Amino acid sequence: MAHILGIAGSPSHPSRSYSLVEYASKILSQQGFTVDIILARDIPAEDLVFGRYNSPALEKPKALLEKASGVIIATPIYKAAYTGVLKAFLDLLPQRALAGKVILPLATGGTIAHLLSIEYALKPVLSELGARHILSTIYTVDQQIKIQPDGSIQLDAEIEQRLQDVVQDLVKAIDISPVTKEVAHAGDRP
Repeated sequence: MAHILGIAGSPSHPSRSYSLVEYASKILSQQGFTVDIILARDIPAEDLVFGRYNSPALEKPKALLEKASGVIIATPIYKAAYTGVLKAFLDLLPQRALAGKVILPLATGGTIAHLLSIEYALKPVLSELGARHILSTIYTVDQQIKIQPDGSIQLDAEIEQRLQDVVQDLVKAIDISPVTKEVAHAGDRP
């Protein structure tokens, strides 16, 4: 079964955007996918700020990304754009790091006014990294994600349904992706 990588771009943890990645990963895990989640905030600040492309802290994220068929990228929206920590992390990835991968962008924000932030701010960067198959974005307003006392989340019914639908779109896109099939068949070769 295919491997999925979740990238949480929030500078804080736990966060609403991380909870969306975690929710999607549970759905995918139930369908037999292997899912890993990395937090951009866990990369040492010095590596992010000074652009240390060869940092040992990037070895594991790069390896997970390389073997992933699909990537879920979640970020809060601050001041009409995705987070600086996510941008700094993406800047350290190899030029074509997202080539051949199905991308699912997820975003949270305080107001609906920033709904198009992913379209004009994040998607061009994803395209620059080689992403060609970017699914529809799920944008949630903070009030649509309720953090429960036990740390779990309760999603607004509409958002929950949309998230389930787009996760299924991710599954379908990975199942029909020629790159995914090529990787799967490469494992069959002697």
